[in-house]
Amino acid sequence: MEIRRAMTAAELKAAEHLFDDPVRPEWADRFLAAAGHHLFLAYEGAEPVGFVSGVETVHPDKGSEMLLYELGVDAAHRRRGIGRALVERLAELARELGCYGQWVLVDTGNDVALAAYRSAGGVTEGSCTVLTWEFT
Repeated sequence: MEIRRAMTAAELKAAEHLFDDPVRPEWADRFLAAAGHHLFLAYEGAEPVGFVSGVETVHPDKGSEMLLYELGVDAAHRRRGIGRALVERLAELARELGCYGQWVLVDTGNDVALAAYRSAGGVTEGSCTVLTWEFT
């Protein structure tokens, strides 16, 4: 397995099967061009089999931290350490950028994601309630 930073919308389009919805080139270009936005792809040979995306957040009294926005691994390639390796690669980048930490929100019933994050060193801080706003 090889992990590479995504640099083009074409790379993301080739990995479209890993995302929840079709990749829109204009959004992919915008994501890749935005400062503080990061996406790594995992490959088995030439085939993209996983990805992790992260967004640096900065706050005036806290400094920088990395939000692990999304992790996805093709179902046929799960339980091989790909998710862990992707999370670790994003954490490595966060340290290189001077972030004081990295965090992710996970549904409490998502045992697959929780196992991946814990295997990469993530620690549960306790319970959390997520509130959302949808703008449609």
